[in-house]
Amino acid sequence: MTEVEVSPLHGEGRTFGRLAGLRGELMAEFFGMFVLIALGDGVVAMAVAALPGSGRTASSATVGGWLLITGGWALAVAFAVWAAGGVSGAHLNPAVTLGLAVRRRFPWRKVLPYWGAQVTGAFAGAALVFLVYRTAINAFDLANGTPRSAGNALSTFSIFATFPARYFGHSVWGPLIDQFVGTAFLVICIAAVSDKRNQEPKGNMSPLVVGLAVALIGMSYGANAGYAINPARDFGPRLFAFFAGWGRVALPGTYSTFSDYWWIPVVGPLAGGVGGIMLYDFFIGDVLRARLPKASPPARPEIPVPPAGPVPAEEAGPVDAPFRQAPSGRSAQAGRSGG
Repeated sequence: MTEVEVSPLHGEGRTFGRLAGLRGELMAEFFGMFVLIALGDGVVAMAVAALPGSGRTASSATVGGWLLITGGWALAVAFAVWAAGGVSGAHLNPAVTLGLAVRRRFPWRKVLPYWGAQVTGAFAGAALVFLVYRTAINAFDLANGTPRSAGNALSTFSIFATFPARYFGHSVWGPLIDQFVGTAFLVICIAAVSDKRNQEPKGNMSPLVVGLAVALIGMSYGANAGYAINPARDFGPRLFAFFAGWGRVALPGTYSTFSDYWWIPVVGPLAGGVGGIMLYDFFIGDVLRARLPKASPPARPEIPVPPAGPVPAEEAGPVDAPFRQAPSGRSAQAGRSGG
């Protein structure tokens, strides 16, 4: 498609100029997260409520339904990264932002603003999914006798946020370890495909590769705790679900086998993000760095030695030029370098 110059919607005033800085990055993180959740949670809404109630299929609570969810989330991640990557780098995950701050010199002053944009974008994406699928959700809860107000509509709540498998019982360690491991693998994959010293994907294919990594994590570890692997992806929609009527199932995350679950898909991924970037750098990043050609020290410039005896005036200039002051008071060296 031919690139066409279009006039900015913001106008050409002061606000437009500020878009080049942090404000523009936060807008990109918000919008990228909005796209991610609107498409990702939309896939879950299709699998959980819309398809079974639409008459188009008897049930999606099968292996095919899980593949629909993991594949849909993969594409949602890829297109969200494509949408926002050129502006903010498309972190779209507080765990990624924290890992980059720890090991990639991402400015710490931007960490909390990025987190805020990511959570609010996820909240807005969940609101859109509820707007589109509200009728299907209500019909599903009515057919299954699980009204949201009763605090046991766990199936429709799963459209928006995660919960642990029943086999964990009341233990927090299983889901917490699961979230740490899943997020660590996600950050390892992101570090690998974005490392220009490694086998970086060509042709702007990195977002698709990251999406495939998300699908693989869902297929490998998804059943344990719903593979949130992203604090904003879980907490933003969870907060919306609380206000939309799911009550204690959303916050604090209390249901038949668990109490106060909300913090696990927040703390686990944050720790996993730091662990993943540290593991990548320990096993791969440092090795790649060690293999880089050693930079040769700069050659020491040779200063001409003045001959013994008087020096003709016409030959004096080149010898003392590095030390001569320019007429303005600046050194001649500074003048040459634009100082």
